[in-house]
Amino acid sequence: MNRNRLTAFTDAVLAVIITIMVLEMKAPHGARLEDLVELWPVFVSYLLSFIYVAIYWNNHHHFFQLVKTVDGTILWANMHLLFWLSTIPFTTAWMGENNFAPLPTALYGGSLLLSAIAWLIMQAAIIRQQGPDSPLRRALGRDLKGKVSPFVYLAGMALAFVNTAAADLLYAGVALAWLIPDRRIETIIPEGSPPA
Repeated sequence: MNRNRLTAFTDAVLAVIITIMVLEMKAPHGARLEDLVELWPVFVSYLLSFIYVAIYWNNHHHFFQLVKTVDGTILWANMHLLFWLSTIPFTTAWMGENNFAPLPTALYGGSLLLSAIAWLIMQAAIIRQQGPDSPLRRALGRDLKGKVSPFVYLAGMALAFVNTAAADLLYAGVALAWLIPDRRIETIIPEGSPPA
C-alpha cells in the first residue's frame, strides 16, 4: 500500500504531541518577572522535548522519501514509535514541574530510550521490506548515531539518580548530535525527484 496515509497520520500525531506539550506550560500565578523565572525548568524541559519531536519528524520525513510502499509490519512499527513518542509530553511535564528530580528525569530518559528503540525497529522493518538492495540500508551506512543513542539514554537514566544535571546534559547531547544536518538520505534520493 502507498505510504501517504502513514506519513499523514504520523504528521498529525506529532503535531498533537507538540500541542499537548505546549498546553502543559501553565502561565505563572503572579505578574512579576520572578514568577516567570520560577518556571524555567518547565520551559527547558519543553524546549528539549520540542527539539526531540522535531528531530523525529524531520528524520521520519527523510526516511519515507525512500519508502514507496508500506506493509502491515511497517504500519505497526510506526504505531509502536508513535506510542512511545506520545509518552514524551507526560514525562516532559513531570520532569519540568518537579525541577528535574531524579525519578522524573530517569523516566524522561526512559521515554527517549523506548522511542529510540521503536525507531530502530521501524527502520529494520523498512529495510526488511525493501530487501537486499534496500536504499534505506545504503543511506544509513553504519548508523553510528542510531546505535549509540540508546546507550547514552541508558547512561542518563542511571546518572539521573546521582546527578540530574549530568543526565540532562547527556539527553541534550544526543539531541545536539541529531540536530546536525544528516545528508545520508539526500545522497540516495535521485536528484530532481519530487518531494514526498
